[in-house]
Amino acid sequence: MGTISRYMMREFLKIFALTLLVFVFIYLTVDFFGRVDDFIEAEVSAKTALFYLLCKTPYVMVQMLPPATMIGVVVLLCLMKRHNEIIALKGCGLNVLSLIRPLIVTSFLLAAVLFLVSEVVVPLASSRGNELWRIDVRKRGPEHAYAGKHIWYKASNAIYWVELFDGKNQVMIAPSFYFFDGFFRLVKKIDAKTAVWNQHHWELKDGIVQELKGDGNYDLARFDRLVLDIPEPPEAFKKKEKKPEEMSYWHLKQFAERVRAEGYDATEYLVNVHLKIAFPFIVVIMVLMGTPVALASLKGGTPVAVSLGVVLCFAYLLVLGLCRSAGFAGILPPLLSAWLANGIFFFLGIHLMMGVER
Repeated sequence: MGTISRYMMREFLKIFALTLLVFVFIYLTVDFFGRVDDFIEAEVSAKTALFYLLCKTPYVMVQMLPPATMIGVVVLLCLMKRHNEIIALKGCGLNVLSLIRPLIVTSFLLAAVLFLVSEVVVPLASSRGNELWRIDVRKRGPEHAYAGKHIWYKASNAIYWVELFDGKNQVMIAPSFYFFDGFFRLVKKIDAKTAVWNQHHWELKDGIVQELKGDGNYDLARFDRLVLDIPEPPEAFKKKEKKPEEMSYWHLKQFAERVRAEGYDATEYLVNVHLKIAFPFIVVIMVLMGTPVALASLKGGTPVAVSLGVVLCFAYLLVLGLCRSAGFAGILPPLLSAWLANGIFFFLGIHLMMGVER
């Protein structure tokens, strides 16, 4: 690595780190004052509140990394242009591509770091922070973390449907149990008003049993109380809802596959799976778009260039959000919804680069 490359990487990382720290500090400060009433009402200690902010820091750093990258590139190149360093380097035979090559290499390294932090640090810290907020501040029990509406559960030769599951009291509301033979023919269906866990079995109340007889007809019988012997305990119906930032790529992928196997719509999770890979490349795209913005002849100098760079950065995030929402709604395939913004702004960056004076 040459002297010029080391110089550019060092100066870029200085500006980038300072900008990132400022953004994270501002974000956490605003977030703290937005939640301070909740902390006071819950009588949370200052140590706990600071620990909550500390748990949020990795996630905030990941979210603030794109604008910090854009500002780092723009400010560095604007300062070099002001000090006539770029003209001097061009006079030595360097073109723009050779000039920004160290920044491109650094952006790929930052993208790898971003992915690793998102995989290892963010899930652990976010899970702990969300749990602290839910239990210590909101005073909610762990059972409130479970989704209990409209549950489909696929068992061996059986499918269960539960309109509402109360994890705290271990009660099913309006459950239906479908039992099949080896040819997936319905041999028994049980509908009940409630099902209560009684230590070792489910006790059904006020329901109907439909059972297939030898002549091919179904016999219908009502019951006030019925003991249902199935191997699934209440824990099988407690599905802990986690946010995407609380799961790594592989964890989220396995979760999406399990949700789809159980008969649920896994589109939202599949979109987030692909976003786990697509999002780190935003760092590279910020370098591609920031370079022509910094080297363009703009009235107003560095402040205008920084403002334009930030506008482009948030335009990217807006398009990414729209594509993500389109993926959730099923308008775009999950893979396309995750990568479309990257593709659009990558070619935009290339187009802008082509207009830069070599």
